[in-house]
Amino acid sequence: MLTTFGGLVLSMDIPLIRLSSGEVWSVLSARSLATVIAAVAALLVIRRVTGSVRNVLPGRLGVPVGFFYGLTTICFLLAVYYTTAANVVFIIALNPMFTALLSWIFLKERPAVSTFITMAVMILGVSLIVGDGMESGHLLGDALSVLASLSSACAITISRASRRDMGFAPLLAAALPAVVGLYHMLPTGFSIDHPGWILLDGGVLMPLSFWCLATGTRFLTAPEVAMFYLLETILAPIWVWLIFAEAPANMTLAGGAILILALAAHSLWQARVKARAALAA
Repeated sequence: MLTTFGGLVLSMDIPLIRLSSGEVWSVLSARSLATVIAAVAALLVIRRVTGSVRNVLPGRLGVPVGFFYGLTTICFLLAVYYTTAANVVFIIALNPMFTALLSWIFLKERPAVSTFITMAVMILGVSLIVGDGMESGHLLGDALSVLASLSSACAITISRASRRDMGFAPLLAAALPAVVGLYHMLPTGFSIDHPGWILLDGGVLMPLSFWCLATGTRFLTAPEVAMFYLLETILAPIWVWLIFAEAPANMTLAGGAILILALAAHSLWQARVKARAALAA
């Protein structure tokens, strides 16, 4: 329930960024600062109610987790400005596959053969999107989307390995993109036409989404948590299409369809395998 809610809220991120009509560095700094302020306010409330915040702080492993979440935010938001919304979310659908590989390497959780097959199919789907991006001048945005996906997978894997409550790690880590955004924004000045949308995004929706998804690693495996990020993959292009009439390119739709079908088939197969194992036991 936590991760489902987190994925649903996350799907509104790109539409709200577009609705704000702001310059990229201004949006990055405002969105991230709003998230940090929301996190600090929540910690103050928790401290007042319980008398301590030690149990909700991520500890030493929160540093690398926070770094990767911060890098994810920077790459993701820049990608939104350098390629189409559909390209961003479809490429970020690689997240579960990156997470499965990292879990295999560092957590010794070897993926099933079906996972390797799914990975190969997903690489085909992403290659169609990226290839189309090269022709249309979106290569930089597509590359940033891949990096955001990999960085997010690193954060999820470390969170799972720690077995700690990492709900506040991505929220406090927003300080990193806030500093980067302010550094680039100050020389030119603040420029957002509709700041209310970005404050709603960074101050309310993103803290809720990040907290739910990061907390989910306490109860689910890293690849399973990563799967819930795919709710954004499915829903964000629909919201953008409805609000801005930004129809995805045919090649993007083809690559996205391959990604979603591959992941759906993989999920159904894994559910069937687990059901058989339960019956056998």
